[in-house]
Amino acid sequence: MENSVSYSAIEDVQLLSWENAPKYCLQLTIPGGTVLLQAANSYLRDQWFHSLQWKKKIYKYKKVLSHPSRWEVVLKEIRTLVDMALTSPLQDDSINQAPLEIVSKLLSENTNLTTQEHENIIVAIAPLLENNHPPPDLCEFFCKHCRERPRSMVVIEVFTPVVQRILKHNMDFGKCPRLRLFTQEYILALNELNAGMEVVKKFIQSMHGPTGHCPHPRVLPNLVAVCLAAIYSCYEEFINSRDNSPSLKEIRNGCQQPCDRKPTLPLRLLHPSPDLVSQEATLSEARLKSVVVASSEIHVEVERTSTAKPALTASAGNDSEPNLIDCLMVSPACSSMSIELGPQANRTLGCYVEILKLLSDYDDWRPSLASLLQPIPFPKEALAHEKFTKTPQVTPPHLISSRELKYVIQRFAEDPRQEVHSCLLSVRAGKDGWFQLYSPGGVACDDDGELFASMVHILMGSCYKTKKFLLSLAENKLGPCMLLALRGNQTMVEILCLMLEYNITDNNDTQLQIISTLESTDVGKRMYEQLCDRQREILCLMLEYNITDNNDTQLQIISTLESTDVGKRMYEQLCDRQRELKELDADLARLLSSGSFGNLENLSLAFTNVTSACAEHLIKLPSLKQLNLWSTQFGDAGLRLLSEHLTMLQVLNLCETPVTDAGLLALSSMKSLCSLNMNSTKLSADTYEDLKAKLPNLKEVDVRYTEAWLGPRLEVQPERDRDSGSSESSKRRLAGRCERTAFWEL
Repeated sequence: MENSVSYSAIEDVQLLSWENAPKYCLQLTIPGGTVLLQAANSYLRDQWFHSLQWKKKIYKYKKVLSHPSRWEVVLKEIRTLVDMALTSPLQDDSINQAPLEIVSKLLSENTNLTTQEHENIIVAIAPLLENNHPPPDLCEFFCKHCRERPRSMVVIEVFTPVVQRILKHNMDFGKCPRLRLFTQEYILALNELNAGMEVVKKFIQSMHGPTGHCPHPRVLPNLVAVCLAAIYSCYEEFINSRDNSPSLKEIRNGCQQPCDRKPTLPLRLLHPSPDLVSQEATLSEARLKSVVVASSEIHVEVERTSTAKPALTASAGNDSEPNLIDCLMVSPACSSMSIELGPQANRTLGCYVEILKLLSDYDDWRPSLASLLQPIPFPKEALAHEKFTKTPQVTPPHLISSRELKYVIQRFAEDPRQEVHSCLLSVRAGKDGWFQLYSPGGVACDDDGELFASMVHILMGSCYKTKKFLLSLAENKLGPCMLLALRGNQTMVEILCLMLEYNITDNNDTQLQIISTLESTDVGKRMYEQLCDRQREILCLMLEYNITDNNDTQLQIISTLESTDVGKRMYEQLCDRQRELKELDADLARLLSSGSFGNLENLSLAFTNVTSACAEHLIKLPSLKQLNLWSTQFGDAGLRLLSEHLTMLQVLNLCETPVTDAGLLALSSMKSLCSLNMNSTKLSADTYEDLKAKLPNLKEVDVRYTEAWLGPRLEVQPERDRDSGSSESSKRRLAGRCERTAFWEL
């Protein structure tokens, strides 16, 4: 054949077979003759046969439905077309999509159909929609039906499984925006029923499922995408009047040319103008009237008081416009700003904010929801709208909970999981998050900082960078923290105490302000006294462990402790403990003098408070071979005395003692030493190398948690508890902490 055969020219298709001949052929009847097609096997022949029959019938239905005369006949043909698609043995997406596209084209070309005819067509194609997304034009038809007849049973019985499939399986609304629009209109239609939000709530429950974990991972992102688009559409006309950007409808239908679009409405809100500074003093109250920017559905009213700052008044000569949120955040010149939506936009906003609240009530959805909302994906006009972010003062009590996004943020702040409440912070540096918006002075704060205090409490409880978080609070939110502390908020009182304890600010005036704020309330005064007690304990520990060798620093610590009654009492208790140490040395002297211990070979004084003074009695034990001084106050002076007299000593344990290189070098004369434990002492690497060279019999040595620990060590080390260095480590941590501790006037 020289020319191809069109599908429309095929009059008939038949299967041919011959007995005793394995040939698989098809006979096509066309005008002027027949055509034989031979396949390699029966399977391929059957595929050709069903495909050709399908194409032939599709062309027939396209021709019949392209010129409808009687709609009774059209409806019958549509049902036959649907039955053919459902019974076809072919497995291909186009088998079901082709009938939907034919019906979609039919509906787009015939817009004068009655409502009953609309519903009959929808019911006829319903079986095809169970496993297939509707085409874009068909989505527009469904949207129109949802808007015009939201109470129709078709919405509940036919559209519900379609929308459920879209939410479960759709991967990207950006590629098919009309699916999102159809889902949006369907939910609004549910909200128009008598039960209203109860029906929507049951629909959300059906999407989540009865278990504690939703089995469909795409449901939540798709629902959030629908909510965000619907909320944006409520403020879309005002946004377009501000920046003249194309609307979602224009994007769907193809953006108009600039000359065909509406001109930008004039908008002048709190724009800075230095030229008006000198004129502000002469302005009368008659000129300080409200500025109203109106569109067909939205009215934005800005009231300026006579105390407005002149630097933030409007300037008619400048083309650039200020950011609406920046105006609200920065300027006190705006005493009130209210955005009034039209009735339909108001209902849409209430419905989808309520859906966000419903989504936040599911524990398994809350982490993902918090992550999706962390960048604050709402238009600035929505954030400035009190019905969206906070409880408006004029809202009736029975409607207070229906318009608050604040409820969602509160749920995030109450969730103990770090992946949830960490999303309250900004998504990156330099960008505000929900934490900033609901802080005192923020756009959305209307509760005197209660939600802010709740967020601070949960963030501090799991914050792994506590000091960094406190630094950010001190730099940006110190005033609100002090104000809430004055009102008796315990969380803020704890924050101020932590700022003092971690020495967050070096400014003395700021520290005095924080102290004055704490002492203004009973809770603050009690917590500040507890903080001072902890600091006094630190000072006493510095003296007890001899953290600093500087006499002036020691005298300063003693003077600080004696400046208060509590500190004086704690210092006296420290002195009593020091006297007890001397008494222990005397007890040891009495013990050794009570009998003959000249042949004693093993002595353990571990975990006692003996000092170097007991060395004078230990040297009277010439046969001593093993001496354990673990975690005592034995120092360099006693070590030098032992090295001169106890020449037969073989095992010496100095773990967690205050000995230094000055005393350890004296051990080089004890040639009999076989085992030496210097764990958690002030041993240096050089001294360690010197001891190894001068003690030839030394076989076991422990230098962990010392400076020499990083250098070479002997291979054989005695086993001991890994926490044995905890006491000396705590001393080092204490020293580091004391270096940061400010000497307040206690």
